[in-house]
Amino acid sequence: MADVLHFSPSSPRNHTCISYSHRRSSSMPVFSSLRFNSSVESDGIGNKIVLQLEEKEPRKGNIQPVQGRNLQNKLRFSKSPPKWWEKKHEPNMKEITSAQDLVDSLLNAGDNLVILDFFSPSCGGCRSLHPKIIQFAEMNKNVLFLQVNYEEHKSMCYTLNVHVLPFFRFYRGANGRLCSFSCTNATVKKFRDALAKHTTERCSLGPAKGLEESELLALSANKDLFFNHVPKQKRILVSAEEQLRERTNLADADLLLTSNEDKHLAEQATEASI
Repeated sequence: MADVLHFSPSSPRNHTCISYSHRRSSSMPVFSSLRFNSSVESDGIGNKIVLQLEEKEPRKGNIQPVQGRNLQNKLRFSKSPPKWWEKKHEPNMKEITSAQDLVDSLLNAGDNLVILDFFSPSCGGCRSLHPKIIQFAEMNKNVLFLQVNYEEHKSMCYTLNVHVLPFFRFYRGANGRLCSFSCTNATVKKFRDALAKHTTERCSLGPAKGLEESELLALSANKDLFFNHVPKQKRILVSAEEQLRERTNLADADLLLTSNEDKHLAEQATEASI
């Protein structure tokens, strides 16, 4: 048998009159927001008892729990850890952002050795080899390491015929591409030997070559890359036209100067005869 309490207001100041009856009930009411101060005066069946109830004072200001607020701040300001290919970059390591960035970086490197590092975040061989690539970059400050993320530049890598990872290409000055190969952590000696061979002091005549002309044309033809390239033959024709135009302008200037000199001499001769 369960006891049931019936509430009825009896006082304007937080007092409530409760009738107490002894009958069957499936559940008891729960008053989580009330606190009882007085005890039961009579526990007889059917008798009325008076309980003094006090309401909990409402929270003032921000009622958000401190722990919840701190948790939200942690979730809001916490930064995800860097990816494995983003960790501990050396100053001579650069991530390529576009085809134009790749072309410009090769052309602006001058006579320094440039190594293209093609990798993929999901490539286990790339991940295991990456710490050693960082060591090579740290020991060779004059070598520029350009990282190309295959997942972000699939179309460009496909155009450059890069189909295996990790993959490396070595470039230097007017010689352009020196070698290209794939290696893993187990065959890193191949990378070390190529680095030792092509870091020797040398002076190449002419500007940096960069990518081959055929590769530049292929990148320009790829509509996904938004890369513009003027063919070499067209550049030669434009240069020849500019030179011819410059020579013509110089010839016209010389002719005008000669004409003015002849005119001046004629005027002097006329004055002398008079």
